Amino acid sequence: MGFIRTLVLNIDRDDDIGFKSSIESPVIGREACLNAAIKLALTDPEDSDLNAIFQAVSTYDKLIQDGEDAEVVVIGGNHFRFIEGDRKIARLLDEIIAQTGCNQCILVTDGGEDEYILPIIQGKITISSIQRVVVSQMPNLEGTYYILKKLVSDPKISKIVLVLPGLTLLLYAISYTVNRPEIATIVIAGCIGGYLLYKGFSLDDIVRTQVIDLRSTLYRGRFSFVTYIGGLIFAIVGVMEGTNALTNYWDGSGIFPMAIIFLWGAVAWFTLAAITTSLGSMIDSFLYERESLSRAVIFSYFICAIGVLAFGGMSYTLSNLGISQFPVTQELGITYIIQGAFGGLICAFVGIILQHFISIWAQKEEKAIIKSEF
Repeated sequence: MGFIRTLVLNIDRDDDIGFKSSIESPVIGREACLNAAIKLALTDPEDSDLNAIFQAVSTYDKLIQDGEDAEVVVIGGNHFRFIEGDRKIARLLDEIIAQTGCNQCILVTDGGEDEYILPIIQGKITISSIQRVVVSQMPNLEGTYYILKKLVSDPKISKIVLVLPGLTLLLYAISYTVNRPEIATIVIAGCIGGYLLYKGFSLDDIVRTQVIDLRSTLYRGRFSFVTYIGGLIFAIVGVMEGTNALTNYWDGSGIFPMAIIFLWGAVAWFTLAAITTSLGSMIDSFLYERESLSRAVIFSYFICAIGVLAFGGMSYTLSNLGISQFPVTQELGITYIIQGAFGGLICAFVGIILQHFISIWAQKEEKAIIKSEF
């Protein structure tokens, strides 16, 4: 049997030890972990990570008493940005394994979010055991109050538990003040539906990724940061124009006409926002990553094609719904959908041709650079 050295590991994914107690992780060694736990206890005696650290130290002591070779470590992630925190945990774990020479791990966790990083640890070291620390509570009203108090005070949970009911009551209060209670019902139903779709389609991950990309372009001084801001402004104008179209043309005939009218008023600005954003990507690709320039070009042309097709299709649809005061007649709607179809095909065709020639040019440039290096 080969040499075995056990790593008793506690992961604090939301980095309470760093955020609350200003302790830089990793915390290595029994004394250092005890000092970190004591400092965290003095800062927040109710934190569950405190019990997990003590459990890790207790497990380490038992291994040492049994004559095993072991080390105890606490690693913190990031309190606000879990993606960066998980990358930090992976990096620090590599350093700890190299420093301590451990080849198997006992993971001590208080459950919840800390266990999301289990695949990261399994990819670095063999996990021989997992210990979950559950803090016992008295099964009475006082214990229930304590749990509810912790849920409300947790900023990640309070955003849902407090914000949504608070916003609902505020909207009802305002709507009853102006004698229009139906407005609150419509707005609340729309907000809840939008939130459910936002979470159901994982749009929060997409938005988070876009925010990270936007911050990255700012830090690296890329031109696309400016076009991102321009695209955002155009998108906001699109929402305003769509709302204005609803105000002018919707007669309360149904949800489908309402959605089509909103998109009809906003589609030109949404398309302009997407093209503006892709313009920055094209410029950055030309300056820094020419191998991706062709993809950026075809994206902008395809967006233009989709926008033209969508405007023609929605104009034709609305012209046949008999909406009063709508400026597009049935004859004009047929003209728009035909023009939209041809315009979209032309945009897509031009984009494909440009992508082909740009790909050839980029390959020649890459070959020239390789030859110049030799």
